[in-house]
Amino acid sequence: MQFYSWPEERRVTISSVESWEVMKLKGSNRRFSYRSVLPSVLIAGILLPFLFIRLAFLALDPGASVCHPISCLGWRLRPTFLGGSDASREFAMELRSVHAEGAGGGGYVGGKVMEAAPDSLDDLIAELSSSSFYQQLDVKTFALKTKAMLMKMDHKVQLARLQALFFGHLASIGIPKSLHCLSLRLTEEYLVNAIVRSSLPPPEYASCLTDDSYIHFALITDNVLAAAVVVSSTITSSADPEKIVFHITTDKKTYAAMHAWFALNPVPPAIVEVKGLHQYDWPDHVNDMVMETVEEIHQSSSAYRSFNRADEEYRRLEALKPSTFSVLNYLRIHLPELFPKLGRVILLDDDVVVQRDLTPLWDLNLNGNVLGAVSAQVSDEGGDSHCIEKKLSDHLNFSNPMISSLASSRDQCAWLSGMTICDLQAWRWTNITQAYQHWLKHNRESGFVLCHMGSLPPALIAFNGHVHPIEPSWHLSGLGSRMPDPELLQSAAVVHFSGPRKPWLEIGYPALREMWRAHFNHSNEFLRRCRVVE
Repeated sequence: MQFYSWPEERRVTISSVESWEVMKLKGSNRRFSYRSVLPSVLIAGILLPFLFIRLAFLALDPGASVCHPISCLGWRLRPTFLGGSDASREFAMELRSVHAEGAGGGGYVGGKVMEAAPDSLDDLIAELSSSSFYQQLDVKTFALKTKAMLMKMDHKVQLARLQALFFGHLASIGIPKSLHCLSLRLTEEYLVNAIVRSSLPPPEYASCLTDDSYIHFALITDNVLAAAVVVSSTITSSADPEKIVFHITTDKKTYAAMHAWFALNPVPPAIVEVKGLHQYDWPDHVNDMVMETVEEIHQSSSAYRSFNRADEEYRRLEALKPSTFSVLNYLRIHLPELFPKLGRVILLDDDVVVQRDLTPLWDLNLNGNVLGAVSAQVSDEGGDSHCIEKKLSDHLNFSNPMISSLASSRDQCAWLSGMTICDLQAWRWTNITQAYQHWLKHNRESGFVLCHMGSLPPALIAFNGHVHPIEPSWHLSGLGSRMPDPELLQSAAVVHFSGPRKPWLEIGYPALREMWRAHFNHSNEFLRRCRVVE
C-alpha cells in the first residue's frame, strides 16, 4: 500500500499561509474588541436583566412545560428571603401553598401574595439588597415576587382609572351648588311674591299658544338655568323674535322655580309658556297612554338596577345618570298629546345653544315624514361617508334577530336628537308612540339585551323610516365630549353639549362654557346671590 505524501516545499507554504491567516484573525479580533467593548457592555447591561426576568416568568408559566429549567434546579422556598414582617410571612405561606398545588402552580399569584408584594421597584430593590437575599438566593421566589409586584402596580393603575371614571361620572351627574341655590331661591320667591305667580303667558297672549302662524319651540326640562340659555340664545339669533313661542314643560318639583324665573325675566317680544306635568288635563284614554309610559319607566328602572350580569358595574353607573330614567326625557314620545292643538314644533334639548335663525328650518318640507333631524353623516375629501357621531349599532344589539330583522343597517348613522322638527299631524296618523312603548317594554322583558337603556334607542327603532335627513350644518353635537373644529363650531346653527361635560358643570370645557355663559344676564340678582356669576 502506498501513501501519498506532500512535498516538503508544499507543506512549508501551507504552514506559512495558515500562520498568516491566524495572525490576521487575531489582529481583526483585537480591532473588534477595541471598538465595540463599551457598546457591548451597555447592550448586555440593558438586555440581560430583562432576559433574566423573562426566563424567570417562563419558569413560572404552568403551560410551558412540566419541568422548567429554573424550577428543575430544585431550589427551595426560603422564608428568610422575605424578611421577618407579618406580611412577608404571609407571603411565604402563600407561596408555599402555591408550590404545593402541583407542577406549574408557581404561575399563580394570589391576593395575599399581591398584597404583601413591594409597592414599587425601589422597594423591591431595597428588599433585594438585604443580606438575606445574597445569603440564600431563590430565583423562583424572586421571579414570583417580582411578578406579584408588577401585578400589584397594574392593579393600582386599573383601580385609579376606575376611580377617575367613577369620580368623573359623579361630577357629570351632580347638581352644582349654585344651581341648587338658584332653584331654592326662585321657589321661595314664587311662594312669597304674588306677581311672580301671575299667569305665563299673560292672558292676552293665550291665543298665540295654538296659532300655527307662530314658530313653536318645545323644551322639556327641569334645569332652570339651561332653559334660560336656550330661550335667550334662540331669541337673540332670531330674525323675527315676535313670532316665537316657547312651550316649556317641566315636572311638579321644578315648576315653581321655572315659572318664577321667566316671570321675573320676560323675553319680549317672544312668548313663553311654562307648564308642569301636573297641570295637563288629558282625556282618560290619553292619560292612560301617558301613564303606561311612566309606569314602564319605573319598572325598567327597578329591573335595571336589580338585574345581575357581568357588566354590573357599568349598569350601576348608568343607573346613576339622571337622564337614564328621567320621566321628562321619555315623555318626548308624547309630543302629540302634550300639544294636541299644534301641527308642528321644533324640539330642543336643554343643553343646546342656538346660533342662527331657525325660521328656514320651520318652513322645511319633511316630505311626509314625522321627524326632521341631522343624521350625523358627512363625506370626506375622497367622497367616502362616515358618521361623526354614533351608529345604530352603538345603540342597538344587531346580534339579536329581532333587531337585525329591521330594515335599517347596523352601519347607518343614528340621527341626532338635540334638535328635531316634529310634524305632529303626520305623527298622529302613525303608531310610533305605541311602537316606542312596545320596544321599551320588550327590552326590559328580554333582560335589556335588545338595546342600551335610555330614551333614544327605542326611538331609533320606533321612528325607523319616518325621519327626513337635514343638512349637518343645522346641528353640531358632541360638545360635551370633545372640542369641535372651530369652523364647524362657528357655522353650526345649533350646538349641542351632548356628553358628560355639560356647560353648567365645572368639568365642562372652559372655552365652551364661556360661550354658553355669554347668554347670562350678569347683573341678575339671583345669579349673583347664588354665585352663578361673579
